[in-house]
Formats: sequence, structure tokens, C-alpha cells
Amino acid sequence: MGYGAYSHEAHVALTSARAASSEPVVALVDPRLSPLNAARECRDSDEHPESLGVAFVLDVSGSMGRIPHVLATRTLPTFMRVLLDAGVAHPQLMFMAVGHAIVDHAPLQVGQFESSAALIDDWLCRLWLEGGGAGQHEAYELAMYFAARRVHLDSVAKRGRRGYLFLTADTSPNPAVSAEQVRRLIGDAPPADLPIRDLLDELQRTFEPFVMLAPGSSPRTHRAWRDLLGDRVLGLRHVDDAAMVAAGVVALLEGSARDVGVFADRLVAGGLTRADVARVVGALVPFAAGIGKDGVPTPRSTTARLPRGDRASGHAR
Repeated sequence: MGYGAYSHEAHVALTSARAASSEPVVALVDPRLSPLNAARECRDSDEHPESLGVAFVLDVSGSMGRIPHVLATRTLPTFMRVLLDAGVAHPQLMFMAVGHAIVDHAPLQVGQFESSAALIDDWLCRLWLEGGGAGQHEAYELAMYFAARRVHLDSVAKRGRRGYLFLTADTSPNPAVSAEQVRRLIGDAPPADLPIRDLLDELQRTFEPFVMLAPGSSPRTHRAWRDLLGDRVLGLRHVDDAAMVAAGVVALLEGSARDVGVFADRLVAGGLTRADVARVVGALVPFAAGIGKDGVPTPRSTTARLPRGDRASGHAR
């Protein structure tokens, strides 16, 4: 997938029209988003010779369901513009949605990688914002499993350049991927549950993973994710900021913004209020301070892997 050229103006027009509409983004399961026996590809083409995959894994349970709506109606065009300004000339976006693997009707939904504004927008708006869950851990690990084993990126195979994966969350990760859930929802037949740390090692062969935690996430949730990902865990000050925080990560790692101050100036110039920019910068500062240390890559170094073991400290066990 990934055909078509991106137009920022066309994307703004699409999101502006939707923001003025009273209709919900989507209100049912789209069978084209089923992960069962599916695969996704981010391929190079004559039109996009150096594709780079960016995956958004969106928690659509409860209050987190607001993030897809904000992306669809307001912030996604700005995110794409930041990618292009950061030197990512051929970004391809894919959206995934996660809920609760046991109680929800659609615990995992998987879109396609796309490059054009219309197709990116179309797949995002196909997601069913189920709003379920049961006050327990969501199926984040199923999305990570799909990204690790069912996604092919030409950027990795041809250039050794990993994509980006941004996961929104408000509860702790499960300790392992359930083999039964993988069989039922994805169609693979693993012999046993896969520990989350082993899964993360697999995922990092293809993607640079980041977790964006919702405001109000408990200290226990922060600690659990930081134990896995260290400074790659970004605490959102407001759920509306997810796209801009992700954009800041890309701008910092792709080298277009030498520090968060430069990125903040660009956001102000792009029309964001200073209050909005202050929230985004607050979420980025801990990560920016760790760039080049403790497993966090240096700008444009997107092939280094985190060490096994204590990712919060960067010290392997």
C-alpha cells in the first residue's frame, strides 16, 4: 500500500469539513480492519522510493477514544506537515485500534499504510471507537505482536531504517502475549505465551516504539511502561496532544529540530497557542534529555536496539 501523493491543503480541507459535521467518526466494525490472517506492507514505489512507516496504535476504550476523534478532525495534518519538514519525504501512516481482548467485540483493528491525505483519513475514520474495556489492561501487546510479525517495511529490508510506532495507553502492559488470543484474533499458532520483553525485542527489529500515556495514568502504570521502554514513555498533559508529541519525537530524531525549543517555535509559528505548546514541550522534555543515552537513538540513528533487561536505566541484566 502507500500510493498517492500527500497534500497538506487537501488534508486540512478534509478534517475541517469533518469537524463541522455532527456525525461520529465511525460506529461499527469494518471487516477490512480485521487482523485475522492479515498482513500489512509499507513498500517503496516509483512515487515513494524511500518509504518510512509510521504506525499509530490507538487505545479506543473509555476516555482514550477521544484521541482518534481529535486526530480525524484537527491535528493529523499538522503531524504530517511536521514529518515532511523533518525530512521524512515519503511517510506512510497506518492506524491500529486496541481494546480489551476478552470483553470487547473488536479488541484489535488494523488499517493499511497509506500516503495520500484522502486514504490516510479514510482508514482512520474506519476505526470503531468501541469505548469498551473492563477497567483492566487493554490488549496493547496484540498490536505490538501484529506489528512485529505481520508488518513488512521496505525501509528496514532495504535501508536498515526502522519505522516509528506510537502507542496511546492508560493502563499497564500485560506481562505476556496470550497464545490463545493470538490464535483467535490473528491466526498464528504460537506454542506458548510470549513474554512482553521478548516481544519488545522482536518489535524493535522493525520499529522505534514509543508509548504515550494519558493524563491521570497511575504511577504504577508509568513505572510498568518505563521498566520496558525507559524514556520512550511520554506522559501526555492532555489527550489532544498525542499527534503533536509524536511529531516532536520524529522532528528530534530525524534531526530537523535540534532541541525542543526549536520545535516549540515551529508549533507557535504553525498556529498552536502557547498553552498548547507548553503542554507538548512538557511531555517531550524527559525524552529529549535522554536522546543518545540509555538506548534512546541519536538523531537519524534509527537502527540501534535497546538492550535487554532494565530499559529504564539502560543497564542490561
